[in-house]
Amino acid sequence: MLKMEDVTKTYQHRGQTVMALDSATLDIPEGDFVSFVGPSGSGKSTLLLMLGGMLSPTSGQVLFKDQSLYDLNANGRARLRKGNIGFVFQTFNLVPYLTALENVQIPLYLSGLNDAEQHERATALLERVGLGDRLDHKPAELSVGQQQRVALARMLANDPAVILADEPTGNLDPETADQMIGFFEAFNDEGRTIAMVTHDPRAAERAKHKLKLSEGKIVEDQRGEHTLHVA
Repeated sequence: MLKMEDVTKTYQHRGQTVMALDSATLDIPEGDFVSFVGPSGSGKSTLLLMLGGMLSPTSGQVLFKDQSLYDLNANGRARLRKGNIGFVFQTFNLVPYLTALENVQIPLYLSGLNDAEQHERATALLERVGLGDRLDHKPAELSVGQQQRVALARMLANDPAVILADEPTGNLDPETADQMIGFFEAFNDEGRTIAMVTHDPRAAERAKHKLKLSEGKIVEDQRGEHTLHVA
């Protein structure tokens, strides 16, 4: 479903060329759950942004269902993301002056649903993540874990086939982080494909595959029972 073919990404920084990804090849099949681990600066977030059509490679191809993402223009990539990809970040990016319900309604409004449909679907999503009694609470009135669950509900609003998560447990205590990964496992059980960047070893181990990045290279597949193609 998600592929990278000989992808390199370089930046110029103070006159020096920085290699963020170095000839990365990766094939994530539909329905997989992959975690990416590695030290800061190893290329994990760069890889995730490229898989989501948000950062073009210097060379090589990134494909979603055999569609080369960066052969599309910016509007084409935006349409593809809107219909297929959900993002979860360490920073929840909730609108502070909107309630939990209103935050989840944002993508539904942008998709053209009427008010009643928005309210019904947003309510159902918040109930799914255990926040049915917090619909009218603003982010400042919620715990950190509850804010992350609002972000999860909002991510699910357009029913994405792919979830890309960047440090989704980074701001959470161990118990709440465990609960969060439980949600990801449930989403994966529904057939969604998940790629997750994490520094949390417990979270990483619960994915079906755990890949390590070092200096822009995918250096090992640490889960042996299934083969995930990397090069």
